Amino acid sequence: MGHDGVVKILLEREDVKPNKSDMKSGRTPLSWAADTGHEGVVKMLLGREDVNPDQPDIEHGQTPLSWAAVRGQEGVVTMLLEREDVNPDQPDTQSGRTPL
Repeated sequence: MGHDGVVKILLEREDVKPNKSDMKSGRTPLSWAADTGHEGVVKMLLGREDVNPDQPDIEHGQTPLSWAAVRGQEGVVTMLLEREDVNPDQPDTQSGRTPL
């Protein structure tokens, strides 16, 4: 669908901040990509040192792993769980639920 190509172009720019949260929900690009199952985008973002793979959003306190798990995005869940800097037991702030 072209998402990978667009993200690659944007990540090549020095003025793009890939870990910056949006103003409405406080979700990062990684959170949105994990939620929607865009595995190529998730892989590109996880390859960057300036992206926090465990950053919760402001609105619900859900991490990218939480969003991927709740949406059934198996490939994304696997990628995130392979990382040591992702806490699979981190509860959200809305209901206290963990990704499991």
